[in-house]
Amino acid sequence: MPRVAKELSALEVKRLKHPGSMRNATFAIGGVSGLMMQITPSGARSWLLRVSVGKKRREIGLGGYPEVTLAQARDRAREAKDKIRRGIDPIEERRSARAALATARLRGLTFAIATDKCLAAKLDAFKNPKHRQQWQNTLQTYAMPELGSMLVDEITVQDILRVLEPIWQSKTETASRLRGRIETVLAWATVAGHRTGDNPARWAGNLKELLPAAAKVAKQSNQPAVQIDDAPRWLAAIRKRDGTGARALEFAALTASRSKEVRCASWDEIDLKAELWTIPAARMKMDREHRVPLSIEAVRLLKALPRLSENPLVFPAPRGGEMSDMTLSAAMKRLHMAEVNAGGVGFVDRVSKRPAVPHGLRSTFRDWVAERTYFPGDMAEVALAHKVGSAVEASYRRGDMVEKRREMMTAWSNFLTKTEKIDNHNLLARAL
Repeated sequence: MPRVAKELSALEVKRLKHPGSMRNATFAIGGVSGLMMQITPSGARSWLLRVSVGKKRREIGLGGYPEVTLAQARDRAREAKDKIRRGIDPIEERRSARAALATARLRGLTFAIATDKCLAAKLDAFKNPKHRQQWQNTLQTYAMPELGSMLVDEITVQDILRVLEPIWQSKTETASRLRGRIETVLAWATVAGHRTGDNPARWAGNLKELLPAAAKVAKQSNQPAVQIDDAPRWLAAIRKRDGTGARALEFAALTASRSKEVRCASWDEIDLKAELWTIPAARMKMDREHRVPLSIEAVRLLKALPRLSENPLVFPAPRGGEMSDMTLSAAMKRLHMAEVNAGGVGFVDRVSKRPAVPHGLRSTFRDWVAERTYFPGDMAEVALAHKVGSAVEASYRRGDMVEKRREMMTAWSNFLTKTEKIDNHNLLARAL
């Protein structure tokens, strides 16, 4: 009659120690015949079940200790022995399950691969390479770290939330577009037969119930802007600072342009004689060529800049490449802190009281047009390269009012530099 091992308690199992040899040590645990604890010379512990399957002696791993408790190990051992009695080999069963899983993963499609295939299928739908690059950049930056290696048929709503929630409040527009792009990739994967069921990135009746509306969040998080009355003081302060970042900020203020447009500006886009900066459609948010009339102050700034024969950029980074957005943000933050440290109030938004940021300079310009001038609002929107009117109205309005806007940008420059008292009535009359 085989010897029956003493049934050890949880405390007794915990006290088991390796005897000190160079081999793994095993200890009979009792409670289920064949249940053993294996301890390596390094002290690692795991559960084993020694049992006969047919005519073969087998050692079946039941998991590590203490992740698998004594009670769980005994339950797993009983379950394995029950399968053997029913003619099932637990080891072969486990191997088959692993092989099936590996095969399924090979047949499956990861989100990263689905994105590439989706983009390839939609290539003709993109008006220019900029759209494709934007798709790839947003998905690569925000979605791939979480979803890239996941199979598309395993992605759930919670996975989508894990991607969106960290940026939904701080980068609402980007997050909203990212959601739509993830939805498109998963929709493609469904139609292509790689997943079934609802799209976890769908907004209506889905994420809408879990995230605040993007429009409401955007209203709560407008970019902090320099107050109108502080704008001349801000320009005077930035002009006292050296560096390409300070000059780029000054130029952005004088032209009411976006940071990206200024940072990527090249000399071949600028006609100093005609006092005009023509930004190609590929670099514009609205995918339309945008002409910026340059004031005398803007032209003077450009003429004072050094030109590098090997670099076409107007405001290159110190190492020669494109200046980063953080460079402008840091320059503006230092300007604010210098004012505060000198006993001043700095440059803060009128409503939020947060320090102004580079993009807020465009809001300052728009507020100045609305509150301090008689220039038409549409003219200001064109200057900001915003969409004006309906699609039908836009089809009839082919011009960009560049010469009329020249008067407005001159008035804006004069206001910032306080070079003369502006009669907006006369300027408006000439502009019209």
